[in-house]
Amino acid sequence: MGLGMQIAYLGFVGTNDVEREAGVELVRLERAAQDIVNCHLTIEAYRDPSGDGRYDARLDLVTREFDLIPIERGSDADPAIAIHQAFENAMRLLRRRRIGPA
Repeated sequence: MGLGMQIAYLGFVGTNDVEREAGVELVRLERAAQDIVNCHLTIEAYRDPSGDGRYDARLDLVTREFDLIPIERGSDADPAIAIHQAFENAMRLLRRRRIGPA
């Protein structure tokens, strides 16, 4: 049974490119996520104070025990980069959890 993911889009309609990027990142996360069974990805489009378009990618991981682990968000003008940042933050957290406290 593979790792599941739900994606929510806020402020824009999702595209195939965005879903493909999220899928690639999910496969990468699945290799490191031994106790993670699901994840929730929320991608929000907004305008920053200067009026430029930006995307926030927020990721929550769900463990086998149904604990919710919020991940530090990714943010960029490109949704693919924001998604990558969020998943990279998740990978970093999972590595720290495996190694334990320093």
